[in-house]
Amino acid sequence: MFNNKFNVDEKRILITGASSGIGRETAIVLSNLGASLIICGRDENRLKEVQTNLINKEKHILFVGDLTDDAILNNLLSITDGLDGVVLSAGIVKTLPIKFLNKDEIQNIMSTNFEAPILLCQKLLKNKKINKGGSIVFLSSISGVLKAEMGNGVYAASKGALNAICKVIALEVASQKIRANSLCPGMVFSPLTQNGLKSISAGQLAKHQSLYPLGYGTPEDVAYCISYLLSDASKWMTGASIILDGGFSIN
Repeated sequence: MFNNKFNVDEKRILITGASSGIGRETAIVLSNLGASLIICGRDENRLKEVQTNLINKEKHILFVGDLTDDAILNNLLSITDGLDGVVLSAGIVKTLPIKFLNKDEIQNIMSTNFEAPILLCQKLLKNKKINKGGSIVFLSSISGVLKAEMGNGVYAASKGALNAICKVIALEVASQKIRANSLCPGMVFSPLTQNGLKSISAGQLAKHQSLYPLGYGTPEDVAYCISYLLSDASKWMTGASIILDGGFSIN
């Protein structure tokens, strides 16, 4: 019988930011592919709505809480064991031109987008919660790699920092056959990005979308790439920052 290395059936996977956008769609896609999930988010009602869309609901665990809080992070750790994959998808976007930045705003964005996923990853690895052959996926952005947008400096810095530390983590866990990669999507229609698009005209939106040969992406497009990174089909890929942008970077 053909051994399907793209299979994630029966893998145990933790997903942060699972209550909306890319995290939500990743949970739905992975449940359809047979994975057993721990889905995390700050909004209990939205997380429960996600659960209604999962296959075999009894296989999955919901965890509600803000992972920037150390006590909540430790609570999550206490119910987590034997992971085959981790998807660090939680994040925020806030448009702030440099001249309007202050220490609190910088800390808010960096705490959510960089510190929280790194500290969760650190705790999972230190407490041996990730199985040999496991896969860690950081959700980054092309804003942290090849694109600059006015007002998004701290967001880009947080994503660039994820890409940088991911490579170091990949080196440090390679002896355990654990992999770490970051995924850098371009513009994806999600609740996170749609709020930002409200401030531009229809003409500006059409012009921006024309920069993407395949058009804007969807959370599902990103979710399927994540499923590949979690599968054994990607067992020779680690420390990579993967561009997923519908051709934006070649246009």
